[in-house]
Amino acid sequence: MAAALVLTLTVAACGTNEGGPGTTAVPPPTDGAASPAMTGAAPTGDAVPTGDAPATGDTSSPGGDVSGTLTVWAMGNEGVLLGTLADEFMNQNPDVQVNVTPVAWDQAVAKLQTAIAGNATPDVSQMGSDMMGQFAATGAFEPVPSSIDPGAYFEGAWNTNVIDGVAMGVPWYVETRLLYYRTDIAEEAGITTPPTTWDELKAMAQAMQAEGGSRYGISLGTKNWQEYFPFLWSNGGDVVDESGTFTLNSPEAVEALTFYNSFFEEGLTPTSVPEGFDITPAFVSGDYPMFFSGPWHLGLIETAGGPDFADKWAIAPMPQQDSATSFVGGANVVVYKNSQNKDAAWAFVEFLSDPATQALWYDTATVLPAVQAGWEDPALADDSNLAVFGEQLNDAKAPPAAATWSQLGSAINDTLEQMTVGSTEPQAAADQMQQQAESIGLD
Repeated sequence: MAAALVLTLTVAACGTNEGGPGTTAVPPPTDGAASPAMTGAAPTGDAVPTGDAPATGDTSSPGGDVSGTLTVWAMGNEGVLLGTLADEFMNQNPDVQVNVTPVAWDQAVAKLQTAIAGNATPDVSQMGSDMMGQFAATGAFEPVPSSIDPGAYFEGAWNTNVIDGVAMGVPWYVETRLLYYRTDIAEEAGITTPPTTWDELKAMAQAMQAEGGSRYGISLGTKNWQEYFPFLWSNGGDVVDESGTFTLNSPEAVEALTFYNSFFEEGLTPTSVPEGFDITPAFVSGDYPMFFSGPWHLGLIETAGGPDFADKWAIAPMPQQDSATSFVGGANVVVYKNSQNKDAAWAFVEFLSDPATQALWYDTATVLPAVQAGWEDPALADDSNLAVFGEQLNDAKAPPAAATWSQLGSAINDTLEQMTVGSTEPQAAADQMQQQAESIGLD
């Protein structure tokens, strides 16, 4: 893989466990492989979860003749780089002036809250996928028009926008998690293929530690719901059922917690790490020969390991139990009800979703397309590692788009820590998660 394609990878893993409820441009290197890296009537019809497919094949706006001024807020590195797409949109729509305002992620929540309270929102903004529920609850978003086809996007990414059955935003870019593993250490332990099941994952961690010479077999977070939930989902469990009832203490959830906790009980992953711990050099050194993370780690490992390390590691999809479901994060875009130029606003959103624009955005910001057709671009299609991420996105989920998710996620993390570091048994941890979730609620 060309280093230039991965060194600047800044996918925001919306739903980070560190810091605020938004996203950051760089993954915090804490607790193993913790995650890193935001209006009137719709112009094209009623807001429904299906519709005609957006135009494809070039980056011209599918919105027809539009004019006027648009104010767009975008967060972190995306806010700095979005001018490239805005310039292309204005080239295609010379009667529109797009003004992009970059917003720091650590200021995004407060700035959006102030704007909504004061009826001073932008026309369009980026929205962290885990922020959708919180801000949709204010009633500030314009529902997505039927001209935008949900089938064009990865299902897990689209669902982060669906609030009470109505799409309130559109996926912009995505990320998901895979298993990073040391092929050389695995071979030393007599293993030549990546683990494809839970049992194989456990056996590989044991072998890498016992026969491969690694200090640990894997790195798992002691309080990281983004690492636990893929095990929950892959075991047939979920956070809520179809009726919106919490199911965090289902038999499937208890089994997933038991399996997750077994790595800590057996000493295959540590119960504590030094402050500021960075998994990247620990992976390169061989102390931690496996961990789960997103696409940003491709470049980090390539840089840390150098050219001689290139044939010593690989990535693989989530190991399967009932399924092989991973976490999906990223960012969405929303249009505000207070927008005075909704036609141009939705034209800009549809422009961002055009496969050619998605490919341009990958070339600009090195973030992964949320539109499935965007993966046909050679820059992604010809990269074998990125292709694995693309495949995993076909089986990836996010937690419910709840207004209370920041509080819910924090409570789940605290209970996970009581289990992985303390003495709380998996059944008791599941019951505690369930009780806390029912007390907090989704609204």
